[in-house]
Amino acid sequence: MQIAKALLVLLGVWLLAGCGAGDEFADIKQFMDEIDAKPKGRIEPLPEFQPYQAFAYSAGDLRSPFEPPVEVKPVDPSKKSPDVKPDFDRIKQYLEQFNMSQLAMVGTLSQGSAFYGLVRDVRGGVHRVKPGDYMGTDHGRIVAIDETAIEMIEIVADGTGGWVERERTVSLGGGQS
Repeated sequence: MQIAKALLVLLGVWLLAGCGAGDEFADIKQFMDEIDAKPKGRIEPLPEFQPYQAFAYSAGDLRSPFEPPVEVKPVDPSKKSPDVKPDFDRIKQYLEQFNMSQLAMVGTLSQGSAFYGLVRDVRGGVHRVKPGDYMGTDHGRIVAIDETAIEMIEIVADGTGGWVERERTVSLGGGQS
């Protein structure tokens, strides 16, 4: 008997659920019919785009605006001599692999009568230098160190196949001249 009651309840629910199914989508069908009856629109053609023009960057060989300017003292013609040339047989020191713009004087150190300069490279390492040491890519030999600067003599090509000596100063805090 319980099965019969359950079937009867199920049949009633099914009939009630099916009563409104025919009218449920009538308004959507009417709306779709109205839309279909309207005249079809015309899609505008895509606008014509200009082809991409690549930008030729011509300032790549100039100094970065994020680096301090380097003042290079003019070469004295009297310093030009056939005897001036770098020693290519000499074993390079560690700081000679860096451009001078990548090196900065960060302090000094004295031990007894010896006076040293402290130079930081671009990798963050701090190195102790003394007169006679070399640094920079232009064969720069350190000639003097004081509390505020390192004085150097660089040997650079003069553009005519010869070499000239050039003075350079690396100031405390990274300034160079």
